[in-house]
Amino acid sequence: MNETQKLARYALQLSYREIPSEVIERAKACILDTLAVSLYGSTKPWSKMVSDFVLASGAKGRSTVFGAEHKAPAERAALANGTMAHAFELDNVRQPGAGVHPGATAFLPAFAVAEQQRADGKALLSAFIAGCEVMSRIGVAAGNSLERRGFHAPGLTGTFGAAIAAGRLLGLNEKKLVNALGIAGSYSGGLIEFSRCQEGAMIKRLHLGKAAEGGVTAAQLANRGFAGPESVLEGKFGFCQSFSDSPKLEYLTHRLGHVWESMNICIKRCAVHINAHAPIEALQELRTEFPFKPEDSREIEIGGIEKLVTHHANYRPTDLMMAQYSIPFCVALSVYFDPTDPANFTEQKLKDKKILALMRKVRLKVDHEIEAKGWDRAARLTIALGNQQRHSKLVIHFKGTPLNPMTDAEVEDKARKLTRGILTERRLERLVESVQNLEKIADVSQFGDLLRGGE
Repeated sequence: MNETQKLARYALQLSYREIPSEVIERAKACILDTLAVSLYGSTKPWSKMVSDFVLASGAKGRSTVFGAEHKAPAERAALANGTMAHAFELDNVRQPGAGVHPGATAFLPAFAVAEQQRADGKALLSAFIAGCEVMSRIGVAAGNSLERRGFHAPGLTGTFGAAIAAGRLLGLNEKKLVNALGIAGSYSGGLIEFSRCQEGAMIKRLHLGKAAEGGVTAAQLANRGFAGPESVLEGKFGFCQSFSDSPKLEYLTHRLGHVWESMNICIKRCAVHINAHAPIEALQELRTEFPFKPEDSREIEIGGIEKLVTHHANYRPTDLMMAQYSIPFCVALSVYFDPTDPANFTEQKLKDKKILALMRKVRLKVDHEIEAKGWDRAARLTIALGNQQRHSKLVIHFKGTPLNPMTDAEVEDKARKLTRGILTERRLERLVESVQNLEKIADVSQFGDLLRGGE
């Protein structure tokens, strides 16, 4: 039995009773965060384009398209909702980084299929966690070279998480689930050219919706008897060997069933790329310890992993997505505005002379201690002030990471902030209560009614 087959067997044999309570609680926090982030994302123009595209086909289904009155087939709902989740750089990720977004590409496709199948809450939770466990190991095994080679990692790994979650809910047997993974491998794709282009960076918003849709479609095809390579993950021309410079295939099944990858879910505080979180937090801590005015800043030096310099040193972002990916922009904005409020990230800020001037004072570099110690997504920020003072702050585990998690109250507060004006207070309370008691829900389609348009 190869690694692909072992992962399929594990995903099918995982019992809700075997899942530790702390894993269930982390999954629920991720679910509430994902639903709130997606509802907020549903208001963005690029999300509306995708949901309108999905609904325009007129295809009938049982799966909720967030913010819409009409439902759609599961795979199309996964496309729309996955795009909404990633619509504004707010959705949760794995930490340490492995190119994995659990909520968007494991939970949302699971939810779409669970609605279609009239599944209960325990089945939905189990499918989501199974998808997260498998997808995260695939991301770790592929390593961090995916994005160095130009691929947007969650658009690649996400198809596998979606296929596992959907396949389990569809009742696939082991052979068919292996086929679903095999098919999902050919749906993996997404280029990171959006970080360098002048126009068209909007495509990044679509990548996770595409992955969610691809995984659901893969499971549906496998259910009909369509086949895919049984060695799709570890084979010579399989996923890991093809996309990665130095795959670590042993991690595909590393301590499977003993170490819970779902505990590595990281929930974001700010509407920026995850690599900007540590620099922003370091800046905020320095301003608390050494209050200074923005105009006092002579230089802001940010040290971190190589990716900070190769992927995030954009000093001339031309649209909002590129700005949220630019660490100089995100840090400069954070000096003047609250970065935890997504309303502060607007197209107008791209022309703000104060932000643009401060961006030019931000310098990114590789921090060799951070690289050597493997402090993924850590950052050391040093600010030089006009009075010749220099202050430095190292942030390794920023708020929201597994070793410094947000509390339940903080997750709920984020959800409240994001859904204000979208959900009534009563509807939000019902949503929070439904997530907290998800294992008691007999039919999750009732849960979906809270996420539709209208009252």
